Amino acid sequence: MTNAPASSTDASKVAIVTGASQGLGEGIATGYRARGWRVVGVSRSIKGADEPDWVTVAGDVADPDTARRAVDLARERFGRIDTLVNNAGVFIGAAFTDYTPDQYAQMTRTNLDGFFHMTRAALPMMVAQGSGHVVQIVTTLAEHANADFPSVLASLTKGGLAAATRSLAIEYAARGVRANAVSPGITATPMHPPETRAGLARYHPLGRIGTVDDVVQAVMYLEDARFVTGEILHVDGGQVAGH
Repeated sequence: MTNAPASSTDASKVAIVTGASQGLGEGIATGYRARGWRVVGVSRSIKGADEPDWVTVAGDVADPDTARRAVDLARERFGRIDTLVNNAGVFIGAAFTDYTPDQYAQMTRTNLDGFFHMTRAALPMMVAQGSGHVVQIVTTLAEHANADFPSVLASLTKGGLAAATRSLAIEYAARGVRANAVSPGITATPMHPPETRAGLARYHPLGRIGTVDDVVQAVMYLEDARFVTGEILHVDGGQVAGH
């Protein structure tokens, strides 16, 4: 994984990463730790950890108590929150009329309620510090629909997060808090079994699917880009541009 070298200022910084037990979230958490950050990892299935730079909270991001526990732990252990990465998400692909009420509830709870509760809990500390960064992981399907991947609920929820990112960026800019998003294409995570990945590559103009490292590099770019806020950074092999 490619990361910038840790600096003396990184050692005092703290990130909360949701969905941190596997895939993109695990990679993003590892990326911050490689820079010397201290990280609070959140996930329903995450293993317990209590290390100098890595502590975890097991819980559903759709539950306000999970957000409270994560923020309280960051405050008690590390004294600050510099970045919140709202990575936890659910994708269920189906024809629109085939979605069930339970699937609708599952996607909206994780994708939207999770963002609401986690961000609402973390922002007051960032505002008090006069600095902070909120990053959402969204999807290019919300902007570039594909008939091969029916995804109305992904567009509803992740597209909503992209719009909310811009609004949040403007609302909090004067208080020193930035908000950005990373919009991946199809990425090699446990969501996509290895035997399916070669076939999925054709949906990207660059001819391959993304890697976790591609997304981590984008998050780290946004971390370093202090004059960037309200940005939706596409890491999708050219999907958003067309075919």
